[in-house]
Amino acid sequence: MGHDLLKGKKGIIFGALDEKSIAWKVALKAHEEGAQFVLTNTALALRMGTINQLAEACNATIIPSDVTIVEELETLFSESVKTLGGKLDFVLHSVGMSPNVRKKRPYDDLNYDFFMKTLDISGVSLHKVLQTAMKQDAMNEWGSVVALTYMASQRVFPDYSDMAQAKAVLESIVRSFGYQYGVAKKVRVNSISQSPTATTAGTGVGGFDAFFDYAEKMSPLGNASAEECADYCISLFSDYTRKVTMQNLFHDGGFSFTGISSAIMESFKG
Repeated sequence: MGHDLLKGKKGIIFGALDEKSIAWKVALKAHEEGAQFVLTNTALALRMGTINQLAEACNATIIPSDVTIVEELETLFSESVKTLGGKLDFVLHSVGMSPNVRKKRPYDDLNYDFFMKTLDISGVSLHKVLQTAMKQDAMNEWGSVVALTYMASQRVFPDYSDMAQAKAVLESIVRSFGYQYGVAKKVRVNSISQSPTATTAGTGVGGFDAFFDYAEKMSPLGNASAEECADYCISLFSDYTRKVTMQNLFHDGGFSFTGISSAIMESFKG
């Protein structure tokens, strides 16, 4: 049962593909908490996924948009404001894709055209979203933008490949644009560094299952689930976090600050 944390609030949710998606879970939670919102993804992703089911469950409108194409984002924001009957209060950027990872290119033999696409889709697109929203004055004061990231932006996880650079770009944009948007409109911008999560995109990273188990043993609270990440997103969309901005917030059960755990130590004993 919801608590009306987002009652009367309006938003856009990027990236819901299927029921494994964190964005899918966020949409369900946002609806439960009283929000109205638009769901968006690329036209191809909309055809491949099952987002129509989600839209029906949440009484949401679907507006296709490629997050890397500014003209499509301009249409998305203007149409969303019209559809929802007012300016936006929250945006979720749950977007990430690496052609190099999909094609299993090793990090020391990247295709650089693919690399630039990774940076654009998974990092620079956040700047495009924020710049479009700001130019259109599409968000209310004290609005909230949340982007999903991963701590490979700061530490080495070999199989995460060029996505690590993309997430580093994204987190830098959170800080830089968070300052600009905060001064201009009191809009807050944060990223959530989530535990390894069994989404369609996450499980595409090499060695995911083994690393998921390792992170579970390393984290004093265990890995954070997609549902728990959705709860955290809702808290950042709500009025209870009005003075939280420009932060990269770890939501990983304590993994990020654990040097080594007793469970991992035990696994090395003969």
